[in-house]
Amino acid sequence: MRKIMAGLTLLAAGLFLMAASTAIAAEKLMIYTSMKDSMWSQLQAAFNKKYPDVAVDTYIAGAGKLMAKIATERQSGKIIADILWTSEIPDFYALKRDGLLESYLSPEAKTVQSPVKDPDGCFTPVRLGTLGLAYNTKKVTVPPRGWPDMMEARFKDGFGIANPALSGTACVSVAMISGNLGWDYFEKIKKNGAKMGHGSGQVVDDTASGDLKVSVAVDYITIDKMKKGANLGLFFPKEMLVIPSPVAIFKGSPNLGAAKKMVDFLLTLEGQTIVAANGTLPVRADVKILEGFGLVQPNEAVERAMKIDYLKMMQEKEAIIEKFTRIMRAQ
Repeated sequence: MRKIMAGLTLLAAGLFLMAASTAIAAEKLMIYTSMKDSMWSQLQAAFNKKYPDVAVDTYIAGAGKLMAKIATERQSGKIIADILWTSEIPDFYALKRDGLLESYLSPEAKTVQSPVKDPDGCFTPVRLGTLGLAYNTKKVTVPPRGWPDMMEARFKDGFGIANPALSGTACVSVAMISGNLGWDYFEKIKKNGAKMGHGSGQVVDDTASGDLKVSVAVDYITIDKMKKGANLGLFFPKEMLVIPSPVAIFKGSPNLGAAKKMVDFLLTLEGQTIVAANGTLPVRADVKILEGFGLVQPNEAVERAMKIDYLKMMQEKEAIIEKFTRIMRAQ
């Protein structure tokens, strides 16, 4: 009888451990994102501390590579990701058009400050990417004051913009500038020797090295280098380039509950504080932004943001790239 009781006790203990193990990994989540690894690692760690029962797996790559992966998965009949988070807003409009995004209005979404919002909740901005004018502090004694300054003699042959064919952020920036300042703006700065660089990171590197005096620069890329002692300053003209980075849940996600938890978390005070600490703007007004780098408050960035019709841009993307390239390569 004692042996039977002991056996039953061991069996019960085993079943308990199996149940506990199952509870620990009760949910799982697959996330595709183009966010920098250092920021995402902090966010994931904080999320897992709050939700230890959710096993999070992540695939980090450029937005173009992610969309190519998603296209391949669509052809195979199943999108593996539960969540997508990038800065390529046209991609989210396209995915929504194709009926691939879940409608979810997070209770935290009421705090969001953004020039772009989807009323159906198919995607929600999580951060506000901003681009300003990065300048070499050794080459430029008087910082630029705005976009027209790039036509001045002191910046001759020293202004650079990333290639919109290589950078989605640069493509949106070119579309914003041409739509708000006119295509003749590019023609005028080209006459002053403006150059088309490579990627968004490369033009900032060229500015830090002195190969360029000024460049159109992504906030967190520039701030990371400033923190490391680069000879860089950052100024945001009155007409700001503001590109939100949305998050979305794929329709049919088998992990919908966990996906909603992640979206909610990214928008919380805790999640947004991590976003802000990484040199970009949060979407909440109650989060402290980094000081000493020229960043403005989220609500001010929204007010100063250049207008853009993303649906129209989707249709004209190739034409925008072709026209900008032709202007900047003209002899």
